[in-house]
Amino acid sequence: MAILNEKTVREAIDYRRSVRAFTDEDLDDEKVKDCIYQATLAPTSSNLQLWEFYHVTDPAVCREISIACFDQGASRSAKHLVVVVARRDLWRSRARANYHYLSQAFEKSDGFSDSRKKMALNYYRRLIPTLYSTFFGLKGWAVYVFAQVVGLFRPMYRQTRRSDLRVVAQKSAGLAAQNFMNAMASIGYDTCPMEGHDSLRVKHALGIPRKAEINMVIGCGIRDPKGVYGERFRIPFEEVYKKV
Repeated sequence: MAILNEKTVREAIDYRRSVRAFTDEDLDDEKVKDCIYQATLAPTSSNLQLWEFYHVTDPAVCREISIACFDQGASRSAKHLVVVVARRDLWRSRARANYHYLSQAFEKSDGFSDSRKKMALNYYRRLIPTLYSTFFGLKGWAVYVFAQVVGLFRPMYRQTRRSDLRVVAQKSAGLAAQNFMNAMASIGYDTCPMEGHDSLRVKHALGIPRKAEINMVIGCGIRDPKGVYGERFRIPFEEVYKKV
């Protein structure tokens, strides 16, 4: 979807603020949907895309979720809400999708060696199931211990427990959420990510499965000047920038 006068990436990042109050101006559903599409282009661990995005426009559902967000201004005045959900539990279907995609890509192209094809396909057929399948969490611990022992002798991936993989899914969802907020900023729409919410009530309002996890709720609208709390404050760059 072409957007006139769209901001550059730098301009959008500079423009974006966490807006705590929105005006009564409506948002274009399709423009917000397109920004969610841009969210799905974010980088994601192993390309598993363990995320879902709930675009809430129904005023009654928005109100229910706002209450679950403690009725803070960013939810109460939002015209739309976007709920970013981490879906570690969907790893099987997402791994299969990657496997089928690669299988078809290899059939259409002769530019890949047999060893490369085998390595790529085994990644989704064997390695991903080894990392993500669990037996009451015990398998993850067994793989974790194995990784720590092998890691004494060579570099080894160590984040193999179920709790580690939850973090992986949440990180990917967070990257997608940032893509969404920057895309919104690029067309002059405003957002506010909210971690303050009752996740069980949000799940109930949207029919989100028990094993899914809320990453964040994002209020969307057009900023009211009083919804931006002063000038942006950041820790001095020299304190956080480490050149090695």
